[in-house]
Amino acid sequence: MGRTKYFRYGEKETAYLKSRDKKIAAVIDAVGPIRRELDTDLFQAVVRHIVGQQISNKALAAVWGRLSSGLGTVDAATVLKAGEDSLHAFGMSFRKASYITDFARKVETGEFRLDTLKKMNDAEAIAALSSLSGVGIWTAEMILLFCLERPDVLSFGDLAIQRGLRMVYRHREIPKERFEKYRRRFSPYGSVASLYLWAVSGGALPGVTDPGEKKRGKKS
Repeated sequence: MGRTKYFRYGEKETAYLKSRDKKIAAVIDAVGPIRRELDTDLFQAVVRHIVGQQISNKALAAVWGRLSSGLGTVDAATVLKAGEDSLHAFGMSFRKASYITDFARKVETGEFRLDTLKKMNDAEAIAALSSLSGVGIWTAEMILLFCLERPDVLSFGDLAIQRGLRMVYRHREIPKERFEKYRRRFSPYGSVASLYLWAVSGGALPGVTDPGEKKRGKKS
C-alpha cells in the first residue's frame, strides 16, 4: 500500500482567495487547513464513482470492500474476467455492472486512454470522461479534483457546493449566473474554494444556517 496522498494547496492559494473575497477569507481563517484524500488510481476512481452513485458512503464502502476483496486488484483485466454477474453479486445493480464492464472493455482495447486525460485541459478531460456510460459531468469534475488534482474545479452540479455558497453568502438560491460570478472570483483556485464550501455545508461553522432551507421547506 502506498502512502496516503492529500489534495495539495498552501499559503499561495489561500492568500489569493482571501484577497479576492472577505467572506471566504473569514471561512478559511475559521476552518483552518483541510486535508482531503486523493484517489490516485484513475481506473479505480472511475469505477468507485460509478458504484457510489445514488447510494450512501457507508453502502459504497461495503460494496467497494467486497469488490476489492473479490477481484484482488480492481483494473480492466480483473473486471472483464469477473463479468457482469460477478460484479452484481458484489452488491451493485446490473446497470452499474454494465457501465463498469463497458468502461473496462474500452480501456482494455485502447478505445479509452486513461493516460491521455492527464494531458488534456479541464474541459477536454470532462468531455472525455462524461462520454463514458454512467459518468456524468459532476462525476467527471470530482475525478478531476480528487484524482487528477486539478486546481480550478467548482461544480455547479454539486448540491453541497451550492449549499455552502448559500450559507456563506446568505443567498436563498444559486442560479447559474450567480454561480458563475463566484467561479470567476475564485479562479484559478476554485478547487480550494470547493474544499471550504464543502466544509461549511457539512457543519464546520456551527450556527451558520442555510437561507435556502426555508424556501424549499414551503414547497414540500
